[in-house]
Amino acid sequence: MRLITVILLSALLPLCLSHGWDPLAWLFHRHGQAQQVGFLRADTVGGACPDECDCPPTFPIAMYCDGRGLTTVPSIPSHIKYLYLQNNAISAVPDAALVNATSLVWLMLHHNQLTSDAIGKEAFLKLVGLERLFLHHNNLTSVPPNLPRSLRDLRLDHNRIEKVIPTDLEGMDNLTILHLHGNEVTDMTTSLKALKSLTLLDISNNKLIKVPDALPEHLHQFYMEFNSIDSLPEDFLGGLAQLQYIRMSHNLLKDKGIPSNTFNVTGLVELDLSFNKLERIPTVSSTLQHLYLQANQIKEFSLGSFCSVVDVTNFSKLQTLRLDGNEISQEDIPSESALCLRLASSIQI
Repeated sequence: MRLITVILLSALLPLCLSHGWDPLAWLFHRHGQAQQVGFLRADTVGGACPDECDCPPTFPIAMYCDGRGLTTVPSIPSHIKYLYLQNNAISAVPDAALVNATSLVWLMLHHNQLTSDAIGKEAFLKLVGLERLFLHHNNLTSVPPNLPRSLRDLRLDHNRIEKVIPTDLEGMDNLTILHLHGNEVTDMTTSLKALKSLTLLDISNNKLIKVPDALPEHLHQFYMEFNSIDSLPEDFLGGLAQLQYIRMSHNLLKDKGIPSNTFNVTGLVELDLSFNKLERIPTVSSTLQHLYLQANQIKEFSLGSFCSVVDVTNFSKLQTLRLDGNEISQEDIPSESALCLRLASSIQI
């Protein structure tokens, strides 16, 4: 192998020297010189890579500026599609900052010092092909204006956003993932109604006292834990045929706040109602696989919550059941539960 390598280098060396470049220069100089190396030359059409960033010749449509101590957005060549600006100290995105970055598909601005006042009203307006925008872990108090309607993945978690209004998300027909957890949201009005493609919504760790109105019909995962929700609306899951995962732990839910048969819907795979104020086990669908009810105030083990009929073909598909931290013990589980919950590999009391 070593002999083959030597022969190849020997063959390449005269050609390299005749053209005045070092075939191994790209190993030592990642910026300017690497862009001058024949077949390793980075694409500089639309502007050169700024000195404070890296634009690998092997992936010329990406620009890596993460963790460089930047305080402003650097100059961006127009051909760049993937821009990594996270883990810096950038405090503003003025209107002109991204005016040349019309090819962007991913824009990573998380873990910076952005404030809502310092983001221009037209800062993102021309990014018509942007699909992924990460703005989590900043100091935003509102959703930035004029976000691209092409977005598929929007992450605004761990900011200080207090309210989400319909115009914030208007026209985002392609959005499938929305992260808003770790904010101070008290009201979302009907802002989610227009999100026709949304499959994952995380609004946990906020200050909500009710479930948002007009939930998107294609929702698949819905996370609402660590809020102050004490009741659920009638027909809560009526229009959510594709919903499989609901997490509502650490809220203020009581029995009277949950309409009967709310969770008795097919399709649901996981339901987390732990750390609430329930006194009874709610009725769930026989197709549910994982149920978390720990740290409530449940006083009895009601087998009818899982099985209305028990025979060879009718039984609960439940695999995981957690009831620890309630007011019942192992002795409260009826003997016939072995038939109803025959697939349960774990029942914690």
